[in-house]
Amino acid sequence: MKTRLASLCAALLFAASAHAQQTQPLERIAAVVDEDVILQSELDRAVANIVAQYADRQNQLPPRPVLERQVLERLVLVKLQTARAAETGVRVGDAEVDNAINNIAQQNNLSPDQLRQQLAADGMSMDDFRSSLRDEIVIQRMRQRFAQSRISVSDAEVDAAMAAQAGNVQYSLAHILVALPEGATPEQIATGQQKIDGIKALLDRNEMDFAAAAVRYSDSPNALEGGSLGWRSLDEIPAAFGNAIRSMSKGDVIGPIRGPSGFQLLQLVDTREGAQAGGGATVTQFNARHILVRPAEGAGGDAEAKARIDTLRARIAGGADFEEVARESSDDTVSKPDGGDLGWFTQDEFGPEFGGQVAALQDGQVSAPFKTQAGWHIVQRVGERQTSVDDENRRAQVREAIGQRKLEDEWDRYVREMRGEAYVDIRAGDAAQQQPASGG
Repeated sequence: MKTRLASLCAALLFAASAHAQQTQPLERIAAVVDEDVILQSELDRAVANIVAQYADRQNQLPPRPVLERQVLERLVLVKLQTARAAETGVRVGDAEVDNAINNIAQQNNLSPDQLRQQLAADGMSMDDFRSSLRDEIVIQRMRQRFAQSRISVSDAEVDAAMAAQAGNVQYSLAHILVALPEGATPEQIATGQQKIDGIKALLDRNEMDFAAAAVRYSDSPNALEGGSLGWRSLDEIPAAFGNAIRSMSKGDVIGPIRGPSGFQLLQLVDTREGAQAGGGATVTQFNARHILVRPAEGAGGDAEAKARIDTLRARIAGGADFEEVARESSDDTVSKPDGGDLGWFTQDEFGPEFGGQVAALQDGQVSAPFKTQAGWHIVQRVGERQTSVDDENRRAQVREAIGQRKLEDEWDRYVREMRGEAYVDIRAGDAAQQQPASGG
């Protein structure tokens, strides 16, 4: 339990602590990030926590200046993400933070007072814990919004992924990244190639294990976790590595391979059999298209949205093509390009109000306008079918896996763009020498 809670503290100490900055006296600034700052005390606490996590394997940590640079870069990214979340209206209330803290205490079999005591033993105040946990929730919520607006997975992609899977094997992976900036110069590419080749040579000579090399040399945000990527099925692995992994043995390393972020080495840590599909009950699924109108904030927004959806419904009743109207006017950015197509789904997948409307329609019929938490809808039912629960669960898992892979790629690109456009002035001594400021 203590290890789990200490690990959580380590993760949360990377989050920016605005509350701490407001209550502490003036002190040294480790970095300026746009209009915000990272205090030296924040950096020191985060570094100390990482050192504590590696108490029994200090030799795996990089030299102190490199560790400070890695930790400070994480803090910078947290600052940038929470600032962007605030700009886009992402908010997390005190009640949500309280619920999260209570859940953490329950999961670790602790009372609130015991949690406070454990945090103090790990070098973290409850105020800092609350502030950092809030930042973590904010970033996760922003990622969810990002996924809803930019990530979509088609039925064809799910079909292809399921057809490509063999034996339902899952792979535990780790990677080492030598990052390259956008528009890297030939000199930067050559330097990155030289560094990744040097790391690979160390591994080939068994002078260092892969996890230790990741901690010491990787530029990836998960470097301090030994570069672990967790368990993945083939549909969650980039195509550049997917074919090679099938023929690898445990411990094998492939690369370096040049990707969008830079040069990578990938290690197969372990393999296991995933859950096998089997016979079971069937479930009813529906295929439908919809048009969404989101109410604007403020007085009159809901009435305006209702007037818009009524107008769109009248156009369709007058002979306009549903798909064309959806492409032109729907506020659902995910389904809009596909004419509002939602694919196949169970009745409650989009909520009881939506599912009830679809179930009451005949194939081809269009509903009257109705309201859900998302806004005002009209929906056109396309079809109905019976499918195996096990098959559908597997499809849902594959769809989720593909979506997560796409999200990781797109989110990484988004954060790197955010970092490149930001003004970052590194002032911490050793870190400042190793990481020059950037501006945008």
